[in-house]
Amino acid sequence: MRSFRVGGGLIVVDNRLLLAANRRKHGAIEWTPPGGVIDSGESVRTGITREVREETGLHVAEWHECHYTVSVEAPDMGWTMSVESWFSPAVEGEITLEDPDGIVEQALFVDLDKVEDLLVESPMWVRVPLMAWINGGMGPAGDFSFMLIGTDRSTARVEQISR
Repeated sequence: MRSFRVGGGLIVVDNRLLLAANRRKHGAIEWTPPGGVIDSGESVRTGITREVREETGLHVAEWHECHYTVSVEAPDMGWTMSVESWFSPAVEGEITLEDPDGIVEQALFVDLDKVEDLLVESPMWVRVPLMAWINGGMGPAGDFSFMLIGTDRSTARVEQISR
């Protein structure tokens, strides 16, 4: 079973959340907070800082705290994922797209009341915790767990296990 450790950046400036448009293998665009897989030997905060810079060109000087975690199990596909989502109220620089993975097609700050509209194609394990965090006042939102059932992500069923 492969395990992925992922970090996500919850960056809110002037009541606007930074989101990245990710082009997935099946062709859909999924909007998510910037972030990605944490490299071996890297702390989560260091990894998120690197991922935000790679995906958006922006620099985060300080992450305040982890506001929620997400666990996803996909036994039929042979992987698990654990995500830490960290908050920062400030960034430096201008948005530029230089994603080395070639996945991010757009990044922008979105009014908080418009975020949900962009999450239609995003996985439940992105959408549910992110909206709970926003609707709960953007403070620590706890732990979320999901199970992905099926062998193909585009047709698999997602079940929320906890939170």
